[in-house]
Amino acid sequence: MFTGIIEAVGEIKQVVPQGNGLHLSVSSGSLDLSDVSIGDSVAVNGVCLTVTTLIDNGFSVDVSQETLNCTQGLDQPGKRVNLEKAMRLSDRLGGHLVGGHVDATGEVVKFEAAGESHLLIIKVPQSILRFIANKGSIAVNGVSLTVNVIDGDELAINLIPHTLSATTLNELKSGARVNLEVDMLARYVAGLIDA
Repeated sequence: MFTGIIEAVGEIKQVVPQGNGLHLSVSSGSLDLSDVSIGDSVAVNGVCLTVTTLIDNGFSVDVSQETLNCTQGLDQPGKRVNLEKAMRLSDRLGGHLVGGHVDATGEVVKFEAAGESHLLIIKVPQSILRFIANKGSIAVNGVSLTVNVIDGDELAINLIPHTLSATTLNELKSGARVNLEVDMLARYVAGLIDA
């Protein structure tokens, strides 16, 4: 489990084909790995991955074909990524409950300055719209954000300066693909209603 509060920005250093998937080496940036062990989970751009090796200033993970099918950006050496270690039960929940299980990818329609903040508009697939609510939470590349407005299949989100400086979201451009994870509670409520 994660909170969507990004702890550091790292970089995918190496991508090696491995069966149907990939083996990645990720630099950890300023992320403190002193309490991370092999088998622990780290969210990389919102994707929960298992640490298989600790390396100098980073870690390695294996990524399955299924994960590659549902996400974007993990196969790009040099790509800067948002990092978050799995939360402890004693941690503050500053964002929202994030599982690291990406539901879909969306497309950035607009990313522009709006005063000191930035307006981010993302087109999302119809398949996840029912799980998204005005003033509800969504994780975008692993970052816990509040949905300000839903207009058809587009979400409008306000990004404050701190979020822009502490994550890779400041690098977004129109047409970019982003990993999306809906609010876990919304998914469970929908599942109960469907049953």
